[in-house]
Order: sequence, then C-alpha cells, then structure tokens
Amino acid sequence: MAVTTTDKLSRPLRDLRISVTDRCNFRCVYCMPKHLYGAQHEFLPRDQLLRYEEIAEIARIFVDLGVKKLRLTGGEPLIRREIESLVAMLADIDGIEDLSLTTNASRLTLDKAQALKDAGLMRVTVSLDALDDKTFMAINDVDFPVARVLEGIENAEAVGLPVKVNMVVKAGSNDHSIVPMAKYFHGTGHILRFIEYMDVGHTNGWRMDDVLPAGEIVERINAELPIEPADANYTGEVAKRWRYSDGGGEIGIISSVTEPFCSSCSRARLSAKGELYTCLFATVGHDLRNRLRDPDFTDAQLREWIRQLWLGRGDRYSEIRSAATVSLPKVEMSYIGG
Repeated sequence: MAVTTTDKLSRPLRDLRISVTDRCNFRCVYCMPKHLYGAQHEFLPRDQLLRYEEIAEIARIFVDLGVKKLRLTGGEPLIRREIESLVAMLADIDGIEDLSLTTNASRLTLDKAQALKDAGLMRVTVSLDALDDKTFMAINDVDFPVARVLEGIENAEAVGLPVKVNMVVKAGSNDHSIVPMAKYFHGTGHILRFIEYMDVGHTNGWRMDDVLPAGEIVERINAELPIEPADANYTGEVAKRWRYSDGGGEIGIISSVTEPFCSSCSRARLSAKGELYTCLFATVGHDLRNRLRDPDFTDAQLREWIRQLWLGRGDRYSEIRSAATVSLPKVEMSYIGG
C-alpha cells in the first residue's frame, strides 16, 4: 500500500519524471546548443542507460512512496526503440493515475501514436516554440519544419491522445509568436502552455534579460483574446490556468522565474543514466542505477534510501535564485527533461 512521503517543507512525493535517453535529434538553443552538442559529443553508452525493466522496477518503488504521476522525457524519448514497451510496463503498475510523455513530435507518426495509446499512454505534451519556420528552425537548429510537428499533434489527436503544447518563451527570440500560437490553438481543445525561459543547466547562456515575465505574456494574449483566471486542477499544479472568456479553451503559464512555485513542488526526476534529482535546478544527482544493479542491495533498502533522500529534501532554487546560484553548475535539461 502506498504511503505519503513528505520532505522538510512538507511537500509530498507525487510525481516522477523519467528521462529515458540523453539523445535528441534537435539542437534547441536553450537545451542542447549545437556548439556543445555537435558531431563529436559523446552521448551515454547504451549499457549506462537504465533498461526498461529497471525503470519499471524503480517506478513501482516510487509508487509505494506515494507517486501517482509518471512522465517520460529525454532528450527525445521517441528515439528509444519500442518506447511503447516501457509505456505498457508502467501502465500496468497499480496506483498510477497519470502516464504521459513529452516529445518534439518529430517521430510521432500515426502508427507510433497508436502504439503508445494501445500501450496505455494517457496523454502527450509536444514542444513547439513558434509557428513560422524561420523562428522555429532557428530555435531547433536542425531545419525541422513546423508542419511536421503539427502533423505529429494531429496524429496524437487522431488516436485519441489528449495533447498539451509547450512553448518556451525567450524575449527577443520568439516572443512575437505568443499571440499567433494562442490564436492557432484557440478552440482546438489542445492546451497551450507558455514557459518562462529558465536557467536549467549552465550551457544555454541564460540571462534574466532573456526572460519575458508571465504577467506580460498574459497581457499580450488578453489584448487579443480575453482570458480570465481559472482554478488549479490539483494542489502543486505547475502551470497557472487561464480560460478564454469566449469558451475557446484554456492556456497555462509556467513562471518558475518570476513567480516561483517551489512551495508546492512534488516532483522527483530520474536521469537517463539512473541518477535521482530532487530539483530541476539541482547541482548533484544521487546514484540510483548502481544501487539497483547491486545484487546485495535489496528493493527494501532501495525504497528506504529513496525515502530518506526525499525526507531530507529542502530544495527551493527558484525562490532563492540569485547571481550566486545562477552561476552554479547544474545538470543539463537533456539529462533530466523539463
């Protein structure tokens, strides 16, 4: 029977985000800039990645500790072969209420979307940072067109997978796309979420000047498509919800920089090589993989080790963000997802 595990700030462990690979076929400038992740970059060897069976075993332990939501990320998770096999393993775990996957949709074909749905995936989140090819290609840096991402969204919709769309907003880069994105997805049933440009990792050249505050995002949208605040779906929801006044659906704003939500964060993160992180902005991870593979380390010991890590958790990076913390080396987003 699952128990409630709370940290030093009384935050329960409810969500586990699982990075299944550090590889990606995009080179987005805010995540995997090409000058650092070029042809000579060495990605993790296959034997260092967690096997699907290992991920499922870890997920079961986290469910015992109170986790109810699982999200598969990367890198790009659809690069892992037969990722639907992992989805099926996770969907079979009693106690999981939400099982989702974040993708750039480049490989979200109709067949793949159907396989994921049949395996038990409940929804997908698609990353899309602009609607015009010039801006979007400048961000993904591999000349990948918008039309193929939109096709992936259509494929998910066609098989009955609910879709959320994430747009990372960087001032002076793609903020001109905020209103066009809102207008495009208005009335479609897809929830569009705007994410403030964050200082995840230390390779993306983040500056506070690059952050367009959530309040300004709201103002720009409201001027064209009136919106009003909506209640959160659940305690600890990352995005602040807004609904269109004309009934055309809703949007979300994720404001980790200007309006931190550390006080309600319930997320743990598992890296592609099996390190456990208790914060998106963590400077160090905890080696779970080698403990899992140690025949002398039992499941009960692993469960207690994880529990103790969470009990001792006091992370609140976004609330204390400063020039000193921003300069600290942090794990890259490609290792632990967003």
